[in-house]
Amino acid sequence: MVSRNRLVLVSFAAASVLTAMSAAPAAADINGPDVSSWQHIDGRGINWFAVRGSGNNFAMLKATEGLNYVNPYFVQDSLLMRAAGVARGTYHFARPAESPELQGALYAAIVLGQNGMLDLPPVLDMEDSGGLPPGALIDWTHRYLNTVQALTGRLPIIYTYPNFWKSAMADSNEFTRYPLWIADYRGNDNPEVPGGWPNWTFWQYTDSGNVPGIAGGTDMNAYSGAQGDFGRFANMPFSGSSGS
Repeated sequence: MVSRNRLVLVSFAAASVLTAMSAAPAAADINGPDVSSWQHIDGRGINWFAVRGSGNNFAMLKATEGLNYVNPYFVQDSLLMRAAGVARGTYHFARPAESPELQGALYAAIVLGQNGMLDLPPVLDMEDSGGLPPGALIDWTHRYLNTVQALTGRLPIIYTYPNFWKSAMADSNEFTRYPLWIADYRGNDNPEVPGGWPNWTFWQYTDSGNVPGIAGGTDMNAYSGAQGDFGRFANMPFSGSSGS
């Protein structure tokens, strides 16, 4: 006989799955979480085989922040993601009060390139102005992106959210050549796209997803198809792979 506690746990797990499914974009079939040290609750590891087995094609992994922080789980997660067949995106959290060139160099050194098998392009996480006015922040962003592209050989992705871009970046349309990863949790069919971008590439649609293999809640993201076949975009080993 199933105990009362086990029934409660089963019911809770089922409700969590349904909640995550209802929050996902209806048309999206290429999804993945993004993780940092916060998903390693009490030092626990992530079971990347369970993450992939539950239908997640990719994950975004925090690598660095500013000039003084490296995710202590970065190497561990990178190796296990590759072993499990999860395409890896890596991101740098920008601290614009410090040099963009030095931050780009730190990021590139830690990720050891971002152009190998199962690698998505590098990501710049823009959600802190560092006290810079829009003109100076726009210049900082150009300098960081140019540095990382030169060091990795790939055109970076920009992560941001609409209100930040419209205010801190004065809704600049100077970055539309870079793929956009937009955060918008309002539950609409499509996110708000600032800055003159014609479309979004990744959409972070919730910050409270539940993924097998990851302890606690996590952000969830969908791929739009804006960069074409996901397998090619993620350097999957077989050309033409959809990532399914």
